[in-house]
Amino acid sequence: MPRLFTGLAVPPAIADALKTYQGGLPGARWIEPGDFHVTLRFLGDIEATVADDVVEALAEMRPRPALRVTLDGLGIFGGDKPRALYAAVVPEASLMDLQAEQERLVRRAGVEPERRKFTPHVTLARLRRDATPEATAMYLSQAPVFAPLSFDADRVTLFSARDLTGGGPYVAEAEFPFA
Repeated sequence: MPRLFTGLAVPPAIADALKTYQGGLPGARWIEPGDFHVTLRFLGDIEATVADDVVEALAEMRPRPALRVTLDGLGIFGGDKPRALYAAVVPEASLMDLQAEQERLVRRAGVEPERRKFTPHVTLARLRRDATPEATAMYLSQAPVFAPLSFDADRVTLFSARDLTGGGPYVAEAEFPFA
């Protein structure tokens, strides 16, 4: 049963720039820069037949021009129980439209509706229990100033992840160019 998600791959130059923010946070499990991406739709562990239907549905994505993706700061998911450090992505209309289309297509293929609100981001680290709210606040206050980073995305990638653990290395199973 594959664990799948759709996303936008982060180009190597942007990944190299994001490495600047990796380090100095106790309890962080740093993501490899080659695995950086903007998740559009997490599908989870799905049956192989549903995965085939997802690929067929994604192939029907409507044509669109490349979209500009801008990262503009750091954040933490989890509040009092920090679970991830991320680089925030500006929720531009074109990105939000792409994500909404991903949701419609995968639901049509038989995937359950997503219950969480879409918050575009690039995960830099997954945080273990010893990453306290105080440590994460200290990290954010002492991190280098985040200069906005931008790149153009011209395709959606269907990625697979290791079973049950989440995280990389991710494998690009299929790509769906915009035009």
